[in-house]
Amino acid sequence: MSRNLEQGILSHPPQRPWLSQGFGPSANVEIANDFTPRYRSICSTLSPGGSMAEDVDVMAKIRGQNLWTVNSRRRNGLILYKQFYTEFAGPGAAIGGSLDTDCRSVIALGSLSLVAPESIEDQQKALRIRLQWVRLTQNFTDQPVALDRARMILEQFKNYFDQSIVDQVPDEAFALLVGVLPPTVRRARALL
Repeated sequence: MSRNLEQGILSHPPQRPWLSQGFGPSANVEIANDFTPRYRSICSTLSPGGSMAEDVDVMAKIRGQNLWTVNSRRRNGLILYKQFYTEFAGPGAAIGGSLDTDCRSVIALGSLSLVAPESIEDQQKALRIRLQWVRLTQNFTDQPVALDRARMILEQFKNYFDQSIVDQVPDEAFALLVGVLPPTVRRARALL
């Protein structure tokens, strides 16, 4: 991505039309079909489970105006559900702010830790890392055979996370990452 585009992302304030209508970022904004944003944490059996307060806090951070970074010192990440697809934000990636205003729900992988970038340089680095995660996923979607795309994303996640964590991620989440149907992911799981 060009440097000008990266600078443009940082220089434009987040657009939040509901703020001009008297709604705050934590206000209950109605979404089509009574959709309620949700959060799901998937940790290995060795990791402690999160509390309900932490669950609400993650969605509030993603929906808030501030940019956050997935802690780069842990094996953790987020699968962010958008309207028609999902994105993976791994360690070091930026989340929240104007990037994820359309985030409908998330799945936290590993022992999630979010940190606030300390400087503009840290924000730029986090944005570049987020783009790297998107490009990695795009490499899989460039494969013409759906079963190959599903197999490749599963293998990538199995190399990075514990098998127990990958097994708990819904087929739909992986399917939306690489543009296949959930039965294709089930078939790829069976072949691995």
